[in-house]
Amino acid sequence: MLDKDLASIQETRDLLRKATAAQKKLSQMSQEQIDSICKAIAKAGFDNREELAKMAVEETGFGKWQDKVIKNEFASKRVFEAIKNMKTVGVLREDKEQKLTEIGVPIGVIAALIPSTNPTSTVIYKSLIALKAGNAIVFSPHPAAKNCIHKTVDLIRSAAVEAGCPADAISVQTTLTMSGTEELMKSDLTKLILATGGSAMVKAAYSSGRPAIGVGPGNGPAYIETSADIATAVKNIIESKTFDNGTICSSEQSIITDNKIKDQVIAELKKQKAYFLDKEESARLAKFILRDNGTMNPQIVGKDVATIAKLANLHVPNDATVLIAPETRVGNKIPYSREKLGPILAFYTVDNWQDACRLCCEILTNEGAGHTMTIHSQNDDIIKAFALEKPVSRLLVNTLGTLGGIGATTNLFPALTLGCGAVGGSSTSDNISPLNLINIKRVVQGVRTMKDIRGAAGEQSSNIAGEDLSKEQLINLLVERVINKLNT
Repeated sequence: MLDKDLASIQETRDLLRKATAAQKKLSQMSQEQIDSICKAIAKAGFDNREELAKMAVEETGFGKWQDKVIKNEFASKRVFEAIKNMKTVGVLREDKEQKLTEIGVPIGVIAALIPSTNPTSTVIYKSLIALKAGNAIVFSPHPAAKNCIHKTVDLIRSAAVEAGCPADAISVQTTLTMSGTEELMKSDLTKLILATGGSAMVKAAYSSGRPAIGVGPGNGPAYIETSADIATAVKNIIESKTFDNGTICSSEQSIITDNKIKDQVIAELKKQKAYFLDKEESARLAKFILRDNGTMNPQIVGKDVATIAKLANLHVPNDATVLIAPETRVGNKIPYSREKLGPILAFYTVDNWQDACRLCCEILTNEGAGHTMTIHSQNDDIIKAFALEKPVSRLLVNTLGTLGGIGATTNLFPALTLGCGAVGGSSTSDNISPLNLINIKRVVQGVRTMKDIRGAAGEQSSNIAGEDLSKEQLINLLVERVINKLNT
């Protein structure tokens, strides 16, 4: 008998070796064969969407099973519809005029780290984008969601194998330890890490020495500008923040509005059953948002208002949709200015849109840089100003943060892994798709000779030199060039 950490390391090494062999078989398959496998995975995820949703909520205690059904449907049907006609393997593009051909090359074996907040949907989604790109995938489950993750992997793997997929192309760790996860991330057989989860885990993925695509925390503000349709804006924010009890990282974390329309916004929020905390209530709840080490308290993650209110000994109406705390400050030790994966929002007011712009930057720079924010406005100039200034990869306009960021209510690629770009410590700002999981080989033919290059270089040098010459010097230079050409 091996100690658990040693058993986990050995299991991981075995899974990676088998996945590597399976991926070699996948790399020989045609686009049509790959697409058939993906179709089978999507169908399995879609057909079992309700069972998997209920399992996830029962095991983790996060979110609402009804909304997780929608997530599973999104991760299977919606993602498959987006990728089914995508070219990912073999010849992707031939440009006869430019004499260039592009060929899709799978990366190899992908290590996929799965969070407890969106466990089953993330497994379905990552399986689809990995296999579509001709890669094998090995899952590392969050321990708090291991049963529903294992069930999801079993279902989609069985369907994939029946469609012709090598059995070991989709696998999952069963003995879960930090040592096993570390082995998965650092092994030379792992060609890329696809990390979705907390900051510490994402940071570990990037420091593993292997290529990685990671997602930092979201902390998106929602700005309601004076030209906004206030009722619709409030409706979008509340529907977004209550969807699966706020467990998607693109969900709104704070509301910012102008003093000019502050009273109207507050009245509309109350009309739509938002509960504003008074100063004492706000202080009481603040103690439960962050742990002593400054990280989010899992006791509030994915819980409904009633559960959170009971935790903090708050007396709120039974029909309250979200809890809102008025706030003026931003900082690591200011809980309401941080990411809160539950139906809790900060509420800020400003004098004008320029102040809102600065405040959004401050909030995002403190946490959530590179991720997502929303603006509710009919003023195109202000929207453009926000787009140019905000350190986010997704500026959502007049839509729900949660569903807009993942591409459900927008035309972004449908994804459950959202890149945060360099400003957020990520290697990409994309909604991650199969195209992020392939390399592209380029076949090009020569179109210029050395003589062409030397001639072009001389021509360019003369042109550059001529830019700083006087008119007389330029005429003399041109005359000299003409004489030289006549002599040759």
